[in-house]
Amino acid sequence: MTRRFGDRATFAVEIGDAEHQLRAVDLWAAGKRLTTADNWAFLPSFIRAMRSSALQVRRHEVQPCPFPGHAPEEVFRVLHADETQFREQFWFMQWGETVDNVSKYAYLDEDLVIVFAFWRADHPTPEDLGRVSVARIPPEEFVATVEEAADLLNVEFAGGEPPR
Repeated sequence: MTRRFGDRATFAVEIGDAEHQLRAVDLWAAGKRLTTADNWAFLPSFIRAMRSSALQVRRHEVQPCPFPGHAPEEVFRVLHADETQFREQFWFMQWGETVDNVSKYAYLDEDLVIVFAFWRADHPTPEDLGRVSVARIPPEEFVATVEEAADLLNVEFAGGEPPR
């Protein structure tokens, strides 16, 4: 049984099958599945990474838009082309192998803005390869979605009963 937290159109976490310390987890942003190459998450590190991103957003430790007045797609292109450490301030959701087929950055602009593009040639939809997508979500909604999913994963990892 798959459990969904959030909305695929903005940001969602879907939790599926389990196998030992691994769990099938699909991540969605802007209506696109981010976990196209590998959706098996190693729970101890994945839960920690999820909680870290939620805390970063809760504390408003996500940088504001680096280029105010520019479209999110342009912000992505400029950040992605940057070869200095500047762009590292905007790296987001460093959640391991599940999302290593996606280049992603985030900034606050009232909403949390997540800009991303698939870079692997083996992405299942060639038309999405290199195309920049934009997800906008209220920060509190992102935090709630990620924390609820992390709570369920943590309970299941610890061997308890998942919340109903």
